[in-house]
Amino acid sequence: MAVRPHAPEILESVDDGRAIVLEIPAGESLHDHQVHEHAWVVVISGEVEVTTDDQTESGGSGLMVEFAPAERHAVHARTATRLLLILTPWPGDGHPGAMTLADKQTVRQRAAEHREAG
Repeated sequence: MAVRPHAPEILESVDDGRAIVLEIPAGESLHDHQVHEHAWVVVISGEVEVTTDDQTESGGSGLMVEFAPAERHAVHARTATRLLLILTPWPGDGHPGAMTLADKQTVRQRAAEHREAG
């Protein structure tokens, strides 16, 4: 499968979950972030370092790391790395894809107010 860096490919997306393949070039990272869903990250190829608030895991092909919804984490590619990301359920509570149009409008308004105040 041809996957370009910075261009994740969705393999499957159903109500029960979403599977995504992504490439991270050597030395680059998915910086500290969180998702709304339960997440599993599986290293298909390459070497990574995965950090959370309280621990660090390192490994290569076959390493699987699990995250709870909203758990903050970062993934650093020591070498060119291909990952499989599994998110469930899809979309998770609070994910913009699960919001009503009215909720999305409120989020946009709050974000604009936050930018103006900052």
